Amino acid sequence: MKHGGYLLWFLFIFHLLLKASIESDSREFSLFLPGFAVWQYHIRGNVAERSKHVFVSGWSGVFLSIAGFLFFTDMCIYWIHRWMHHKSIYKHLHKQHHTFKIPTPFASHAFHPLDGFLQSLPYHVYPFIFPLHKVVYLSLFVFVNIWTISIHDGDYRLPGHLIFLINGAAHHVDHHLYFNYNYGQYFTLWDRLGGSYRHPSVLLGKGPHDHIRKLMAEAPSLKINSMKSRTFERG
Repeated sequence: MKHGGYLLWFLFIFHLLLKASIESDSREFSLFLPGFAVWQYHIRGNVAERSKHVFVSGWSGVFLSIAGFLFFTDMCIYWIHRWMHHKSIYKHLHKQHHTFKIPTPFASHAFHPLDGFLQSLPYHVYPFIFPLHKVVYLSLFVFVNIWTISIHDGDYRLPGHLIFLINGAAHHVDHHLYFNYNYGQYFTLWDRLGGSYRHPSVLLGKGPHDHIRKLMAEAPSLKINSMKSRTFERG
């Protein structure tokens, strides 16, 4: 009976949930991108004027600016993200992103427009405060978007010695499931300092679907990734 239940989950139910998740994520993703593109176009010219001569500092300056960008944006996004979880703010802005309990790559950019604007603000503020060459800035911006997708893609592989340093997909899935943990963008530093670090459940042998199965057992009906399915209604 137990094995039959697992077979039902992996062959039928999981795929229904994944399809509903991708459809919902894609819709939110497409609504966020147009405004994001306009903001990026406005910023691009200002950064170019400020930073077109930064390469005179040599490669050491380039690598230092990259490290500074990652540290600054990780710190700022941690506190902005944590503020978004305050009970007076969450339901108005950030709740939309957390409808996705098991994230997909589409969920990475599925935000309320103001939520997305505020969390991307550190990327654009940094080059107005610190020197950053326009090519480095645009390269980092591509990296940031790839990274954001990667921590929502469900690929939990990470070298063992980096687990305690890098905030990867396994860490971020726990953020979606357990809400008040792992707010960081790239690193676990600020979560450790802020008391919000949680070691990824999947690395302890408890995957995200275990949590969903527990919710299914406890709730009369279940709403997964903003899509309510009658399949799970009792009685």
